[in-house]
Amino acid sequence: MAQATKQGAQRGILVDPRVIVAGGLVALIGVVLFAFFIWMVPKAAARESQAACRGLHATGPALCNGEPCPLPMQAPNFTAIDHNGKPVNLQDFRGKVVLLNFWASWCGVCKIEKPRLYKMAEEMANNEFVVVALASDRNWTDVLLALVDSLSPTTKLPDGEVSLDQALQLYKQALPRGVPFNVLLDPPKGDDNIGTITASWGIKAVPESALIDRNGMIRAYFVNKRDWESPVAETCLRSVIDN
Repeated sequence: MAQATKQGAQRGILVDPRVIVAGGLVALIGVVLFAFFIWMVPKAAARESQAACRGLHATGPALCNGEPCPLPMQAPNFTAIDHNGKPVNLQDFRGKVVLLNFWASWCGVCKIEKPRLYKMAEEMANNEFVVVALASDRNWTDVLLALVDSLSPTTKLPDGEVSLDQALQLYKQALPRGVPFNVLLDPPKGDDNIGTITASWGIKAVPESALIDRNGMIRAYFVNKRDWESPVAETCLRSVIDN
């Protein structure tokens, strides 16, 4: 009985070499598949991000002799004026991702786009991501009235000429929390409609938008209005914010 038990125990620890080889192969295949998965995830995410930005019909800005520019490219620097009359430089936002939106008070398409831009900025703007709305306008009265008109459509705008103080009062009543993006003034020269800075980017019509990374490189560029609340827009924006 003891001898049988001893023989059984001896038999119990014997392992067929083919089993060891097969187990090793399975483990090796598992390691290879896991490594391949880890390698593929960033590439798949990058492809998804690129597809999302393409889904917004992005094109290069007309800064290269009238032709679309290859992206990424360095965003041309500029200085514009905020509502306090303070000069603001694009490089002031270095270290943050910037969505630069070119628009104007007289632009009907901009009026359609602005509520979606507002809601997106309200949700996403933070210490790492800012939205800058550069207005091709000659004065702040027109800018304030345009913001009220597009973001508070139930507010009745006054007839006739409106002073800056009246426009500011109306703006504060209609939008007591202000707007979740930075608004800068880009006055046109002479009889032009397009602001000086906007024109220097090769822009002949608004709205257009540039997505600029933390290093000041344009990563995506969008001609015409966009639905900034759409999932594809969020994927595109976050692909640069989270990079």
